[in-house]
Amino acid sequence: MPSPAHGASAAIEAIRTLALVGPSAAGKTGLVEALLHRSGAIGTPGSLERGSTVSDFDPLERRMQHSLNSAVMHLDHAGTRIHLIDTPGGADFLGQSLPALEAVETAAIVINAATGIEPMAVRMMEYAASRHLDRLIVVNRIDAAPEKLPALLEQIRATFGTECLPLNLPDAGGTKVVDCFYNREGHSDFGAVDAAHRALVEQVVEVDAAFVERYLNDGDVDAAELHAPLEQALREGHLIPVCFVSAKTGAGVAELLDVIVRLLPSPTEGNPPDFLNGEGDAAVPMQASPDASLHVLAHVFKVTVDPYVGKMGIFRVHQGTLTRDSLLYVGDGRKPFKVGHLFMLQGKDHVEVPKALPGDIVAVAKVDEIHFDAVLHDAAEDDHIHLKPLDFPVPVHGLAIEPKRHGDEQRMWEILTKLVDEDPCLKVEHVATTNETIVYGLGELHLRVLLERLRDVYRFEVHTRPPRIAYRETVTAPAEGHHRHKKQTGGAGQFGEVFLRIEPLPRGGGFEFVDEVKGGTIPGQYMPAVEKGVREVLAHGAIAGYPVVDVRVVVYDGKHHSVDSKEIAFATAGRKAFVDAIAKARPIVLEPIVAIEIGAPDHAMGDITGDLSSKRGMVTGTANLTAGTVLIKGQVPMSELASYQSRLNALTAGQGRYTIALSHYEAVPPAVQQDLTKGWQARDDE
Repeated sequence: MPSPAHGASAAIEAIRTLALVGPSAAGKTGLVEALLHRSGAIGTPGSLERGSTVSDFDPLERRMQHSLNSAVMHLDHAGTRIHLIDTPGGADFLGQSLPALEAVETAAIVINAATGIEPMAVRMMEYAASRHLDRLIVVNRIDAAPEKLPALLEQIRATFGTECLPLNLPDAGGTKVVDCFYNREGHSDFGAVDAAHRALVEQVVEVDAAFVERYLNDGDVDAAELHAPLEQALREGHLIPVCFVSAKTGAGVAELLDVIVRLLPSPTEGNPPDFLNGEGDAAVPMQASPDASLHVLAHVFKVTVDPYVGKMGIFRVHQGTLTRDSLLYVGDGRKPFKVGHLFMLQGKDHVEVPKALPGDIVAVAKVDEIHFDAVLHDAAEDDHIHLKPLDFPVPVHGLAIEPKRHGDEQRMWEILTKLVDEDPCLKVEHVATTNETIVYGLGELHLRVLLERLRDVYRFEVHTRPPRIAYRETVTAPAEGHHRHKKQTGGAGQFGEVFLRIEPLPRGGGFEFVDEVKGGTIPGQYMPAVEKGVREVLAHGAIAGYPVVDVRVVVYDGKHHSVDSKEIAFATAGRKAFVDAIAKARPIVLEPIVAIEIGAPDHAMGDITGDLSSKRGMVTGTANLTAGTVLIKGQVPMSELASYQSRLNALTAGQGRYTIALSHYEAVPPAVQQDLTKGWQARDDE
């Protein structure tokens, strides 16, 4: 496969980083192929249908013909190295697409001209803005619906703001594009380009008073002189450029490459990431400097675990220079590792390079200590530097799994741990009360892909049970609890007595444990055992087998025996005293309420809103996307959304799509709580 001069080192000013984000079917993967081909990085563009694309190299992706993972590529164009990250567009795979935003200066939100603005485009635009990234809108497939493009541009500006202005415009029925930043002459399918040129120049000069004065005096400013204010406008979100392209026909592809090189920021021009230095509340903001001579700071935004190759960490260099002989620390680890081989990635291909500069996206393999979100550095004093955490959606779809072969439980956990390492939106937990292993993901497809990876990649077969909702338990009133644990079995016995009181905390308040024992009635060495017993109830539940949240526990009295008191006795007493208090504190079961966004034909809006109401949901707002389509926003209990896509297909003739994200928890109706508690078996008192 032809490729750029991989060993050559680009200057920092000649590096660009770009993540292609947006909904499925927007054509992101095809656009990457077109850019790679146009630059000479590959000889022939691949296709999803043939399973030959550079970025969708995973066998499961090729079978499903959808991106499931983020993929890193690079190319050279006009003396500039461009790092590209292709991301999946499904809401179930935000654990892959969101971390890509940590590695780039620019987020390119790709919109399908035929389908218009979809909910995922809106969501990714908001995420990119929250991380202070430069944003670029790429309207793809302009050849498929050229007649819709003027209305789509107006809809983009109505949805995302009047700062969205075209850098080029389609012409000749979407078969080519015409520049309107450097060029003020000529025509397009939208009419004369002069008006678009003036709008761009006026938007850019607004950030610089000197250019405003020149523009007012001279009537125009040469676009070639506007690089500095243009970069400022991009950083501040004062300008969000729009480019038109067709990855299929190649229209606008060369022009998009030129836009990336000439107008998008280098690592020295973009907004620096939000690094923090320190732990907890003591962490203070700091900025990495894109200076190759300083000590190294790099951020791991992706981890892959291959059953045969092992673990690979993929990271963006933010500061300093990495070489094959560099010694790096992983976070607060005290033992450095040596960078034996440094790779740039071209999909599944690993291209070894001698060094990496600020802005480069590279990888190292076979370093077990590397993990997602780690900061790599070469100075011991940097051990508490980390990036501001991403706001990931909470996984709320649950599935109970168990190995088909008895005795394979340990191997199953090892494999699941590797899969969780690769995806920050997967969670695995073991529920002791039911002896179940539960995998949580962002949706049905997310969990189905996990099961297929277990089978196809690791050759591991599992049984599954219906999805389990992530209910929680809490209390609504203060109460007191007491238990005396006394056991005599011949010889030394067990004795411990605990008095405690509990009170509810605000939703999201977590758990507080307070020791108010006076006079040594419970010796200090036994208080950790009391807390251990309380925490067992927190994990396993007291009324329906779900974790207990948002409660304060105050231990205020007790008794001990000089001979028979032991840690196990106080752990048991603490556990049962807590259960006793919960039973008196008007306990309730909480259910997850999700925010739902549904994109659908406007004629189906009444059916959809009525269906949501029947599922204990409520509509919070609606908005028009493009002509004939509507976005419905609402809230609905997670438990009511089993097989919802099938229901939505029936209401919209297969044209509806939805995304969900955890909103909050609230009490279930009494009848539901009775059903949840009815079959729950109490724990063995012993």
